[in-house]
Amino acid sequence: MAIKILKNSRGIALLVTLSVVSVLVVASLEMNKKMRSAVFSAATTRDQMTMLSMASSGVNLAEAILVKDKKVSTIDSLQDDWANSDKISEILADIPFEDGSITLTIKDELGKIQVNSLVQFPEGHNFNESQRAMWERFLGFLMYKNEVEAFEDIEPTTIVNSIKDWLDSGDDDAITGLNGAESDYYQDLDPPYPCKNGPITYLGELALIKGITPELFQGAGGEQGLSKFITVFGMKKSSNNSFTYDGKININTADLPTLVAMLPFGNEDLARAIYEYRMETSDSVYIHDLSSPTWYKNVPGVGDIQIDPNLITTSSDFFRIESMAKLKEMSVKITTVVKREKNTKTGKWECNILRWEIG
Repeated sequence: MAIKILKNSRGIALLVTLSVVSVLVVASLEMNKKMRSAVFSAATTRDQMTMLSMASSGVNLAEAILVKDKKVSTIDSLQDDWANSDKISEILADIPFEDGSITLTIKDELGKIQVNSLVQFPEGHNFNESQRAMWERFLGFLMYKNEVEAFEDIEPTTIVNSIKDWLDSGDDDAITGLNGAESDYYQDLDPPYPCKNGPITYLGELALIKGITPELFQGAGGEQGLSKFITVFGMKKSSNNSFTYDGKININTADLPTLVAMLPFGNEDLARAIYEYRMETSDSVYIHDLSSPTWYKNVPGVGDIQIDPNLITTSSDFFRIESMAKLKEMSVKITTVVKREKNTKTGKWECNILRWEIG
């Protein structure tokens, strides 16, 4: 009897031991899984921080390029080093990174149409007539020339008047024309929201304005939309220490649809000639001087054309910088908009960041 009890005790002990071992194995495996996950997470975080530092260094490099450019010339064009992808690649090649790489682009923000200049600030009541005429030409080209079905029912006048009402400081029954829109219109929407009645801060606000469809804003049918050619930047101090938007576009950097809008109606072919003239070279050297605001008259066939002087400049101090860092299979992109200006204390040129986005 004693022997049988002893055998039963040994069997129970063996079962308990096996159970404990099984629990320990499962716990060990789970702990190992969590440790590996923690190590992987830590490595990912480390790589992300590394890429963020790399992309930030790209922004700093772009700012240095822009400051150097300002010391050399007051004219800004696509002929400059900051706009030359090959030149930028050469500079980036001199930056040592053990792993990973950076790509960097710099674009002139004043090669775009300044949406806030449609209204005369700081008063903020009336149209800037030069801008209104340009907007109608721009929208007409964007919507009719490209013959995109999504744009067929959109009237340029509706868009222009609605943007004006969104910007102007008045918010009453005196909507612009027959198709503008003040707060009453937007409050009746679902969901409702107020009319801005002031300068647009973020480009996405355009998509809130009456008549601006997602297709018109983003693009459709393989054609680009408003967001490609419009900027909210360009604010300057006015004579009374307030602010204004003069709306002048850098003809040296403007895209083709913007050039079309700057010219009188019906000159799309001449706009393309101007667009291509800027980059003509001989033995890899640019052959045309773009320093005068009227250089466009030297383009064959353009001599008799007059661009409104209120629309044109050949310089800029607002730039968009995109710096992307890549490491292994991951990437981080920093997009900034900077204003190049002289420090009042030191007298030196510097780039001040107006917007910083990580994506």
